[in-house]
Amino acid sequence: MTGNRVPILTKLAYGFGAIAYGVKNNGFDFFLLLFYSQILGVDAELVGLALLIALVFDAFSDPFVGYLSDNTRSRWGRRHPWMYFSAIPVSVAYFFLWSPPETLTNNELFFYLVGLSILIRTLITLYEVPSSALAPELTRDYDERTRLMAWRTFFGWIGGTLIAAFTMAVILAPSDANPEGLFNRAGFTTYGLIASVMMFTSIMVTSLGTHRAIPTLPKAPVTETKRLGAIFGEIFETLTSKSFLALFLATIISAVATGLAMSLNLYLNTYLWGFTQEQISILILASLVGAAGSVIIAPLFTRVFGKRKGAIIAASATLFLSPVLIALRLGGVLEPMPTDSPSFLLPLIFTVAVIEMTLTITFQVLMFSMIADLVEESEVRTKRRSEGVFFAAITFSAKATQGLGIFAASLVLAYVSFPEGAKPGEVSEDIVLEFGLTYLIAILTLSIARIFCVRLYRIDREAHERNVAQTTAIDQGPASDV
Repeated sequence: MTGNRVPILTKLAYGFGAIAYGVKNNGFDFFLLLFYSQILGVDAELVGLALLIALVFDAFSDPFVGYLSDNTRSRWGRRHPWMYFSAIPVSVAYFFLWSPPETLTNNELFFYLVGLSILIRTLITLYEVPSSALAPELTRDYDERTRLMAWRTFFGWIGGTLIAAFTMAVILAPSDANPEGLFNRAGFTTYGLIASVMMFTSIMVTSLGTHRAIPTLPKAPVTETKRLGAIFGEIFETLTSKSFLALFLATIISAVATGLAMSLNLYLNTYLWGFTQEQISILILASLVGAAGSVIIAPLFTRVFGKRKGAIIAASATLFLSPVLIALRLGGVLEPMPTDSPSFLLPLIFTVAVIEMTLTITFQVLMFSMIADLVEESEVRTKRRSEGVFFAAITFSAKATQGLGIFAASLVLAYVSFPEGAKPGEVSEDIVLEFGLTYLIAILTLSIARIFCVRLYRIDREAHERNVAQTTAIDQGPASDV
């Protein structure tokens, strides 16, 4: 199934698998900092540090998982054994992340968070890296890869957005039975259970839905047992492409920017804009519209502009959306949402959020599609197909969303001395405005930096087609599976 077109059912099954990673990402990005700092009472800096420690662990484990995936020999091929294996343990671990024992002290909660963060990240890597690596194996076509990645990114955002919206609007909605609303600890236990079931279902659907493609996928080469140093030597050789390094840096920066924005989203909507939980639930749905729009826009940008230029255009346009609204709020042109009169603020923010999310997700789709095109360039250089190594590196950079992104968010809150456990209306306007300004400077700096990195990518449509032509002649050396 490595020709030009991928059957629509296979596309949907492959895309559906991103719900697991989307649910996990959304939980880490959207709720984790709030849950552990504002509800459980752990210092925000310690929450960020816990995720940073897990990120350091990822730096070593992710490339190794990618290499294992590329070189696994079994009757189920290189990818599927790892995908099936991860389904139950990662779902169980994610549930316990949101159900810590009530007897733990703040210091003990810190170590609990560190341990579970490392465990969940490692287990999701065992699924996400082999699963993502299927894309360049399913098709070598320049445009079809973008369409395949568009569906995967769409489902990832849909899964994360739906669980977040449902949690805000239903599970954590203020009521007589739940007067604490967003700050209800028991509600997060319910969230963890539902999210874990979604993750398990997603992993199994994509594993079973792509299982029939196994006989047509490239097989691992027959190689002798290698020392750890030789393994990491091959990984290093694979990742020395200048185009890869450009995308890796761009993805790291973009991941930090996304993590910063997602982690502080509730703070911005609650304290800067003055929205209620019900109104925030409506704003979360902007991601659904944006994800759907990217399925159309990303392939269109690929055809019209090419992937690199399309990504630059999408990223540049976002600079003139929510950052402008925040600047207007800081300048006094826009006021917080009034509680006793009609306002155009919610429709305005929602419209801007839809446009911004469409462009942001389009940027992500094109980035993942460009990573897929690195596989053939690397094969020309090394005579090895290393899909797993490339996507492991990108999975690591995406997980920096939580590690560096949440750490950056915690630094922003600490810098402005944002009070812990403060309810809406209890934070002074001076602190709110300083918070908005600090966030604006950080997000603009990161957004501009990622654009400069993408400019260094060098594989266009013509270069990709040349690489495909050369790799077609390379003997993959498949032998009977063990």
